[in-house]
Amino acid sequence: MFKAVSLFGRKKTTRPFKDYYVEWIETLKNTLLPLLRQSMSSVYLSRRLLSAHVEMIHRHFQAYFDALDLAASHDVAQLLYPDWRNPIEKPFLWLGDFHPYIYINLLRSFLDGDDDSDDGDSGGGGIQIGEGCELFDRPWNVVMAWKSPSRVLMARIDQIERGLRLLVPALVVRVRDVQAGFVARVAVDWGEGEKEGVKERLGEAMRAQMEEMRGVFVDANRLRRSVLAEIMAAINVHQAAVFLEGLAQFLVGFWDHELLGEFKRCKMPIN
Repeated sequence: MFKAVSLFGRKKTTRPFKDYYVEWIETLKNTLLPLLRQSMSSVYLSRRLLSAHVEMIHRHFQAYFDALDLAASHDVAQLLYPDWRNPIEKPFLWLGDFHPYIYINLLRSFLDGDDDSDDGDSGGGGIQIGEGCELFDRPWNVVMAWKSPSRVLMARIDQIERGLRLLVPALVVRVRDVQAGFVARVAVDWGEGEKEGVKERLGEAMRAQMEEMRGVFVDANRLRRSVLAEIMAAINVHQAAVFLEGLAQFLVGFWDHELLGEFKRCKMPIN
């Protein structure tokens, strides 16, 4: 519905966000992630170098959030209704980009793995012999980065998650209110049966709708940005390296050609 606003002359950005995103993912995959992994190895480990590569990836994400805001200021429809996203990514999107719960759920996955490893069961979620050859090339403080997190850290993670539980529903309500307002404005013309100037009035309503949705998108993007920043501020450099490696691997994985091929060949419907 909102995407049709382009029919009424809304100015579009000269460069589609898709082009930026492809370059952003390629840089993450081919440059930043390999550098981070190299600095996490026992051969190259230096706290100073590791900190630098952790900061590089964090800045890469911050630049991405800035680019989202800029793209939204030109044409928010390309973000809210992204036909350029691949079919594996789309279920994880919320208000134009990945849901902020992804950050906290990834963080929780490290904590849950630590809990499982305490059971003494070799089938638990902890680090297992043979789980990955890269583990044998990593120093102990990287491998055990998420073992026994402090109570202070756990309390901070709980606080971040509670904030998400308050803000996400509030943004959903705003979207519903914006949509209801649009329907109410348009329904007046249809109800009164007026045909003259309907296209112009519909265009005005849609432009107003898109402007309101742009505000919601920017706030959702601010939430994503702040959740990641708060997580990074709460964890140490070794935890941050493991966390960012997992996050980068998660995003890069959506663009794996073999995985995409398997997904497209799958005949089972996905709800």
